[in-house]
Amino acid sequence: MAKKKDSTPRRKKYNKAQRLRDAKAKWLPTVTAKNIVRSYSKWYGVDLLCAINELEILGYKSSDNYKKQVELSIASKADAKRRRKEAKEEQDGALYGSDDTFSFIAGYTEGGAPFGTTWEEE
Repeated sequence: MAKKKDSTPRRKKYNKAQRLRDAKAKWLPTVTAKNIVRSYSKWYGVDLLCAINELEILGYKSSDNYKKQVELSIASKADAKRRRKEAKEEQDGALYGSDDTFSFIAGYTEGGAPFGTTWEEE
């Protein structure tokens, strides 16, 4: 049986040492991007904070303000994800609850009538 070919570019699988070596030798001399950090991030498949740190190792200095802005952006995305997850769990909990007739509502019929375990069955 033939092995399935991986379509991910090799450069996106590099570890830190390999990325730094490749960037110094091949990528930095040829890059013409306006935002070098974002370009590095996309080319090597790393997040912006990692790209900033590795470019600093290579000698490219980015402003402290930009680094703080990226850190805040990452933190706000994580916070938004956490809030969405909590809201979804809360909504699911409200969907399947209890009322005067049922101790556990397992779901609703197409007509909207609840079904589940009644208080008397418990």
